Amino acid sequence: MIYFLEDDSNIRNFVIYALNNSGFDVCGFDHPSKFWKAVNDELPELIILDIMLPEEDGIQILNKLRNDPVTSQLPVMMLTAKSTEYDKVIGLDSGADDYMTKPFGTMELLSRIKALLRRSKLKAEDETEYRIKDFYLNPSKHIVKVGGEEIKLTYKEFQLLCLLFESKEKVFSRDEILSRIWGYDFTGESRTVDVHIRTLRAKLKSAGDMIQTVRGIGYKVGGGND
Repeated sequence: MIYFLEDDSNIRNFVIYALNNSGFDVCGFDHPSKFWKAVNDELPELIILDIMLPEEDGIQILNKLRNDPVTSQLPVMMLTAKSTEYDKVIGLDSGADDYMTKPFGTMELLSRIKALLRRSKLKAEDETEYRIKDFYLNPSKHIVKVGGEEIKLTYKEFQLLCLLFESKEKVFSRDEILSRIWGYDFTGESRTVDVHIRTLRAKLKSAGDMIQTVRGIGYKVGGGND
């Protein structure tokens, strides 16, 4: 089931029609209050959110979803008219898995939805755990611990940490990290990665040194499992 929160009835009805014709089950909502009631009754497989909404905006809704353990792992796509780079940064840094702007192509929308659902399925099936000395990471359960203490990370910080551990000892360039985590080209904005790495290291305390800088290239995780 896909939940689509959009107050414009023309767009909402069009997307529902297109997704239904492609074999998806969709419920549309014009107000956040109706959306939240449905979420409390039944969790969807994926959520599509507009930003400019009555009652509360899409970013506020996204933050609530990410801060609730019950909904924190649900894939969320922003579908909005807010198309500046700044808007995209805010949406993706707040935890959106994808960000698509209006006007949009139906085929691209369907392709992105299918990709999100595939990634979500693979993530749910992954029970990999990582341990380095007193550091512990469980991607599927969204748990990070250092010395037995649970570490609170933002959604993007957690995604970045998981990416580095996907291929431990591999060096990820800043451009690759931007593409994989933020989902689009941040031309000239590689400092975004550096800022997130610096914050991540600080939050990981004694384990922060395992994130190593490879000069002139990017970052990797060093060290072996205990």
